[in-house]
Amino acid sequence: MLLKQYRDHFIQKLAPLYDVMEAESFFSIALQELKGWKRVDVALNPQAELHQDEIEKWNDVLQQLESQKPIQYIFGHAHFYGLDFEVNSSTLIPRPETEELVEWIIHENKNRANITILDIGTGSGCIAISLAKNLPNAQVFAIDVSNEALTLAKKNAMTNNVNLTFVQQDILKAEALPQQFDVVVSNPPYVRNLEKAEIRHNVLVYEPHLALFVDDNDALIFYRKIASLAKDSLPVGGKLYFEINQYLGKETVQMLEAAGYSNVILRQDMYGNDRMIACNRV
Repeated sequence: MLLKQYRDHFIQKLAPLYDVMEAESFFSIALQELKGWKRVDVALNPQAELHQDEIEKWNDVLQQLESQKPIQYIFGHAHFYGLDFEVNSSTLIPRPETEELVEWIIHENKNRANITILDIGTGSGCIAISLAKNLPNAQVFAIDVSNEALTLAKKNAMTNNVNLTFVQQDILKAEALPQQFDVVVSNPPYVRNLEKAEIRHNVLVYEPHLALFVDDNDALIFYRKIASLAKDSLPVGGKLYFEINQYLGKETVQMLEAAGYSNVILRQDMYGNDRMIACNRV
């Protein structure tokens, strides 16, 4: 079968589940992973054929996508802020919105020397590692409750050639942070159970619920706890950054102001949703 023909078959099979642009992006990712080609290479090689052993590999990817398994889990890695991260079912897949939070932190802290940064709920390590890579004068720490996630984050740190300090801890049970920090950042669980109906099937079935969901009756539990711990760990003027639930921007701002933080700034993401907050310890 010609590769061009298989491409049409691949996209047609995914059409009931994904829009055309998403299906085409899956094909491009699979093309890179399975053949080492870019999309333009298909056009430049109109007679390129897929042999039977190749078709079997493509069909396996196609079947997993039809079951709505995220393509990042199929191939075991994801791109984030120009870096490559191994991912598995113990970690969330890094999101483009989170890149915007990382960009904000880098922009505000790139000229500071010898700062200490703590990432709480690090998962794959995408935030902490991206900060360490782009803020070479920073000493970066990362906390997670999951030993499996920390094992993967450590591997990602080695792959991306950065040195971090990792700590396994349930932040909700912590009485204090490991030391003083200039910057604390967190993308904690924030999706309420009542919002599950809005979550795509591939996320709901495959990504770790421990890193996603909070109780409807106490949706800000992680934010409140981290804000409290950070108040004792940050110096005056120290920065606290959060990725947040898009529906709880106002409530999160009010909580931080009530906790005594100043200069609370709420920002929207590329999709126009309330998504990130920065504030200062008074």
